[in-house]
Amino acid sequence: MSENAPDNNFPWTDEDTEDEGTDEVTCREDDPTISADLKCLEELYEEDSDADLVVGAVDGAKRSYAETARMFKLRRKLDQLDCFHQQKEHDVLKARKELKVCRQNIAEFERQRGKVEEDIEQQKEADNSAAVFRLRAHHKRLCKELQREEELEAHINITLKAQELELCQVEVALGRFSLLRQEVEEMEQAFQALKAQKASPWQQENNATQSLWLKMQHLKDKQSAMHKKKEAQCQKTIEEAQSCHKKAAKYLKETIRRMHQQEAEKEQQSRELMEKRIQAVKSLKTNIEATRESLRTQLSRVKVNAQRKEQDERQLKASLQAQGFNSSKHIYQQKQLEEFQQRKEEFEERQKSKRVEIVARILQEEQFAKRRKRYQAPLSLHTPVEIAPVLGRAREKVLQYLEPEPPPAKEERASRTRKLGDASSSCSENSDLEDMPETDHQEEEQGVTEYLVEPEFSGLWDQTYKKSLDQVPLTKLLLQEAKQEVPLIPAELTMPAEKVVCGKELKRPPFISKPEVILFKDFEVGKTYKKKVILTNVSYTTNYCKLLGVSAQLMDFISISFEPPGSVSAGMTCHMQAVFQPMINKDMEGEVQFASAAGSFSVAIKCTIKRCDLEVDSHLIDFGTHVVGQTISRTITLTNRGAMGTLFSLDTSTCLSGEDSQGQTPSWASTSTQQEASSQNKLPDNQKSPASKSSRELPSTQKSQELSVATQQEQSEQVEALLDQTDSDTGDISLGEVREREIGPFDSAKLEIVFTPTVPGEAKLDFYIKFSDLTSKTIPVRVKGMAVNVPVWVAQPSIDLKICMFDRLYQDSIVVQSRASTALRLTFEVCPEMRNHMEILPKTGFVHANSSFNAQLKFLPRYTLSKDAKEVFDSGTGVLEVPMFVQVADQVQPVPFTVHAVITSSDLRFDRTEVDFGYCSVYQSVKTSVCLTNLSLLPQDFGFLGIPEFVEVQPNDGFGTLLPLETLEINLIFSAKKAKEYRFQINCKSGINRDFPLSCRGAGIHPPLELSYSLVQFGGTAVGDHSSTALYVINPHTSHNKLNPLVPRVGREPTAPVGSRLFSFVLPEKSEISITPSAGRVLPGERCMVQVTFRPRLSAQEIRGEVARLRCRATSLCQQEAERTCTESGKNTQQEIKEQVPAEASKGKKVPPPRPQGKQAPNPKHSKVSVSPKAEEPFTFPRPADLQPGTQLHCKRSTTMSEEYEAGRASLLYSFKNRYDRYTIPCFVSDGDPPENDPNAEPPWSALNTLYLELQCTAVQPPLVVASSNGHSTIDFHQVAVAQKVVKKLTVQNISKESLDLRSSVLDPSGPFSLLNALRCLGPGERHTLLLAFTPPLGKKYHETLDVRSSKMTLEVTLCGEGVEPVITCSSPGGLLNFGHVLQKESTSQVLQLQNSSSVAVRFRVLLASLSLSRPQSGDDYLPFLHSSYPDTQSQPAVGTQNHSGLSVFTVNPVEGSFFPGMSQDITVTFQPDHPSVNYSDRLTVELINKDIVCVMDLKGAAHSHTMYLSGGDPLVVPIEALPLLVPSDPELTESGMTTKPSVPVLLTLMGAYSQGTMRPAVRELEVGCIRTTQPLKKHGEFHWDSLVALQQRGFSVEPSRATVESGQSRSTTVTWTPPPGHKPNEIVQVCVPLTLKGDETEVYSVTLLALASMATG
Repeated sequence: MSENAPDNNFPWTDEDTEDEGTDEVTCREDDPTISADLKCLEELYEEDSDADLVVGAVDGAKRSYAETARMFKLRRKLDQLDCFHQQKEHDVLKARKELKVCRQNIAEFERQRGKVEEDIEQQKEADNSAAVFRLRAHHKRLCKELQREEELEAHINITLKAQELELCQVEVALGRFSLLRQEVEEMEQAFQALKAQKASPWQQENNATQSLWLKMQHLKDKQSAMHKKKEAQCQKTIEEAQSCHKKAAKYLKETIRRMHQQEAEKEQQSRELMEKRIQAVKSLKTNIEATRESLRTQLSRVKVNAQRKEQDERQLKASLQAQGFNSSKHIYQQKQLEEFQQRKEEFEERQKSKRVEIVARILQEEQFAKRRKRYQAPLSLHTPVEIAPVLGRAREKVLQYLEPEPPPAKEERASRTRKLGDASSSCSENSDLEDMPETDHQEEEQGVTEYLVEPEFSGLWDQTYKKSLDQVPLTKLLLQEAKQEVPLIPAELTMPAEKVVCGKELKRPPFISKPEVILFKDFEVGKTYKKKVILTNVSYTTNYCKLLGVSAQLMDFISISFEPPGSVSAGMTCHMQAVFQPMINKDMEGEVQFASAAGSFSVAIKCTIKRCDLEVDSHLIDFGTHVVGQTISRTITLTNRGAMGTLFSLDTSTCLSGEDSQGQTPSWASTSTQQEASSQNKLPDNQKSPASKSSRELPSTQKSQELSVATQQEQSEQVEALLDQTDSDTGDISLGEVREREIGPFDSAKLEIVFTPTVPGEAKLDFYIKFSDLTSKTIPVRVKGMAVNVPVWVAQPSIDLKICMFDRLYQDSIVVQSRASTALRLTFEVCPEMRNHMEILPKTGFVHANSSFNAQLKFLPRYTLSKDAKEVFDSGTGVLEVPMFVQVADQVQPVPFTVHAVITSSDLRFDRTEVDFGYCSVYQSVKTSVCLTNLSLLPQDFGFLGIPEFVEVQPNDGFGTLLPLETLEINLIFSAKKAKEYRFQINCKSGINRDFPLSCRGAGIHPPLELSYSLVQFGGTAVGDHSSTALYVINPHTSHNKLNPLVPRVGREPTAPVGSRLFSFVLPEKSEISITPSAGRVLPGERCMVQVTFRPRLSAQEIRGEVARLRCRATSLCQQEAERTCTESGKNTQQEIKEQVPAEASKGKKVPPPRPQGKQAPNPKHSKVSVSPKAEEPFTFPRPADLQPGTQLHCKRSTTMSEEYEAGRASLLYSFKNRYDRYTIPCFVSDGDPPENDPNAEPPWSALNTLYLELQCTAVQPPLVVASSNGHSTIDFHQVAVAQKVVKKLTVQNISKESLDLRSSVLDPSGPFSLLNALRCLGPGERHTLLLAFTPPLGKKYHETLDVRSSKMTLEVTLCGEGVEPVITCSSPGGLLNFGHVLQKESTSQVLQLQNSSSVAVRFRVLLASLSLSRPQSGDDYLPFLHSSYPDTQSQPAVGTQNHSGLSVFTVNPVEGSFFPGMSQDITVTFQPDHPSVNYSDRLTVELINKDIVCVMDLKGAAHSHTMYLSGGDPLVVPIEALPLLVPSDPELTESGMTTKPSVPVLLTLMGAYSQGTMRPAVRELEVGCIRTTQPLKKHGEFHWDSLVALQQRGFSVEPSRATVESGQSRSTTVTWTPPPGHKPNEIVQVCVPLTLKGDETEVYSVTLLALASMATG
């Protein structure tokens, strides 16, 4: 849309068209609005760029490309303007329709309002107030609806006017562009004519077809040649395999023999092991028998002891009974005393051990303080001044607790002090092992042990004493040490300073604490309690806070953890922690003292023990007035708000007061009191042995007997008196069954008091609740009641009608009983406000003597109940409570009774008044939900009756029961049968025959297309498999008859036209469903087949969740294993320490305290060191980004994540449970084809014509899974060189419980993929490996699918790969590679470099012609070659002279191999002859795996026996040593020949020519060289010619005649022949001259110079 568009939202203006006509149009390739005609126009301009387009216009003018593009753009703009006009027309029609409906509703509401007003007048005349109120409410609701509709009408009118104005503006715009529309239509007609003239030539198509056929024929020929070559290779491979099989059979037999021998040895070892096990079992059996015998002996001993004990008890019981005592009570008291005495002894022992520990810790603290003074700088003056008195007082207080008895004699102090030091060190070690430190204070104590490794004084630990530690006198010793350590402090330093801050006197403490009082309530001895306190600086300036200590009485029990915070600003806070470890059961109070710049302050501490706090909810129980003969019970609650339990009993004695009753508690109560006191001081100690307990049984029994005999008489009298008082209940008031029991801490007990009046009058009872706790006072309770005698009463004084509904009748019976001796007249009275709702029949009656009278109660609640009976009826809760009376003749007081009921409504309510189903296709159903609510407090039955056939109500077909105030969702299913509008009403009927209507409406649609079936149910499909089905999309609309009910239409709208339709299926995201084709076009009367495929897969989210679960499980197992290992190692360490301690102690060394595992040595620089074990790091869940599918990653962590991902996937497959999914796939249908002038435009469509396909899919566990390749069924061979074969393995596993017979599909025989092995039957849990090969014949991509089939599923294996043509280059392009001259048995090398420029790794091999099988192998094979090649002296064979040793004279390294893309490979060629020759030669070929030849090179070299050599003459021998081994060498001749070396013959031919009477000289060269060698020989040589005068006479000249040649160099000597005068043509001149070479040895060459001059031709 142009930027200059007007405000009426027109798509374009005239200015836009003018601009488009002048400027050239630029069309983008990504613009989706380019039409097919515009693309055709571009093709025409490309074919004929010189000629202009000539359109069939009237004026015949030529138009350019830009003008034609402008035509298409104008057409698009005109179409947009038409669509805009249609939209405005539709909006106006829609607004008019809404206005019409609104006015109809207004008229209907006005009619209803008039009718309601008439009804109101009628009901006013009839004096029906209830109906008047209901009609007024209805009238008010109608007025509101009418007002709302009138407001809606005004809004619609405004909207309609605005839309009509916009429509007029659009029509004006259409008129303005009418001429332009005609012009565009003419231009389109001309363009279509030109398009018809231009047709593609058929000749080009024929040529293209022919060339394609030729290419295909050439490709077939090439494939046939490759196939033949492949067959030859296969035959060769088979032969090699057979030979290898023969060799392998030999080694296999040897292997089998060795395996049998190993099995025999293993069997012999297993027999020996079995014999050892049998002997071990026999010995174990013997040990078990011995153990059983010892156990039997112990059991018999225990039985004898138990029988003896029982016999003693029986004798004691008989003796007590004979004396007249209560034997059971005495035995019980005796047992209680024994247990109490035992617990007392255990407590005393624990106190002694704790006392020793405390003293040891005090000594450790003193030693630590001394060492700290020694290594640290002295503190400021005020620090010891403030702390010393506190420490002294605390120490004295502790010593008072530790030494309750006077100290022993002075002579025993020294030895006991030494023993105490030894015991303190051992106790500190034990305490460190047993009790883990919980506070910073204990951590500080652990730090002290660092300085106690070595004794301070030698000799204290060298002796051991057997005396107990509880007799050590410590008081005076410690007091003397304290006096020596703490210096005297001046009184001036201890006086607190005045609290003056910033010139102001501070009247409150400088710091306040939260909480103000540190309270330890209800503590238990032996436990540890912690409190955290916050100190806040409330002074006016910056202050500091320093801990001075705690009160002396709390120093042994309270430890403070406080780090000085330094300077604390005003309003800032610091923290302190108080740890309370009680050792005595006693209330304590004290304070924590601090020092600050503004003065000292303190925080109060209060510690309270457990106590009983008992109370009852009522001290006075008044039963009121009751008739004689009735039984009334009341309950009071006894509550213990304290933390200690006690025993209570109910005492009805009136002679004892509350204070006296405490002193006369029963003996069993006093005993229980002693037990409770002992239990409060009891500490957990399980180290007592049974032997120690049994040893104290006899003395305790004797003591208890003496005590019982002394006090038996008094206790029996007290108990008998108490029982007599308890059993004697007073009068008509009695106590319940619970008279005595134990009440625990924070517990309560229900006490029942029963009042059963027997005689008229007042009854009273006073009883007391006594407790075994001496600190609890007796609680008095008074009970009273009045008994009366009434002749007439109602049998049921409270009549409960339960829950009643309005306008429903309820009845009940009233029974009046009489005990009078005469008949009495009864009158039933109903309160006036209930007379319209309740009635009693008969109203008057007579009850006979000692008889009963029945009256009928009728209750019919009406809706006016809330107005009539406001006093007795609560409209909010619906509770009705009506007091009623029965008047008895001659009786002043009436007989009251009460009627109770709960009134509720019987309405059922829908959440809406009308249901609009909307549009519904005749092939589908529309479901909507309504909520039905039961407004009643009673359950109601309901049912939908008279439902049309095209409507279905669910659940339970529309019938059911609604619970009170329950809301039930009702599903209404609408299935239209025809294309029309539906308006109907469904009726819901309740169980009391009330109707509740619900209006419904909808419209039926007949879509232009239909599906052959709309429901697809897939069978069980395994994960990794797929299931497919086919259905049809049908276009049945071929009739033009509008009266046919089966033609497509929407409701009552016009019939859809006949024509083709487009359809499109839209699949949900990440679904397992695929539809092919998903879109298409269906002509009238035709159908289109659609294939639906279901492929169940495992989602990535499920796999990641399984990975997380496996991680959690592995982590928990590792933690358990680590804990078990730590526990075992801890036990072993403790055992080793216990074994080492006696050994070291015996040597006179101090044993250092063992350190718990996981702790570190404390740092002496810090006073507080944490010794708690290091906590394990918590488990962290993996991030989803770390869990990815299996790929070949180089990172170790990524590889681990990939393995975990595949492990999670495999775990899900092995534990997969059946899964059911349901999909609803929409199919959108168009209203026709897109416009012809714009095929790319979106076709018109309507959402109402949408079809729906329902799919029900079931996924099951796969019986066959891929066990290799990380579970992936895709094998990617990646890039492979052409003709190279790559084999990969794929393993499948049967995870089902049945055997699977596997079969595979047939791969393309001419394709690159092949299956190398056959499939077999797999049993449950078995695996099978498939060998898949890929041999690409051409350089392109390949893709194929292999199906592994079984009876239950088909596993698809995708094979893919790419063939790549190798590109290999060589550093030497080819030709001759000359190694030069070397000494025999020496070597020289040259390097060739291969470069891989392709994208794959390439295999190569290097071939030598001398090693080829086709080369002649003997002298007889050389004869034909010699006869054919000897006449031609210039021809040289590929393979020349070879070594006599049989080894190749030329060697290559490496012979074969492969190198990766972009890399290079060096090939080293070595020349190493073993005898002199100048005819060494060979041919080197570099060949790839696909037989492509990279390069061919001829290798040549010469070998000599001496360093000097001569070359360049005419050949005198053949290039190949024929028959080298046929002539044997004679040793004698060889030796004689060594004495006289013959000269080496050399022939040099010089050819001259006469030309035009002049002679042209002939020139030849000979090369003399010196070989460089590593042997210690002469490094240079020289040569010279002899007989030069004879040469000059014949016309020969040599230059140079003498020269020196350096090592590794060569020098040429030139021989020139100039015919002397008078020489005749064609006359041969021959002369022989010696040439001497001097190197490591002197050699003489006989050079024969042969010259000839001929006449030159031409």
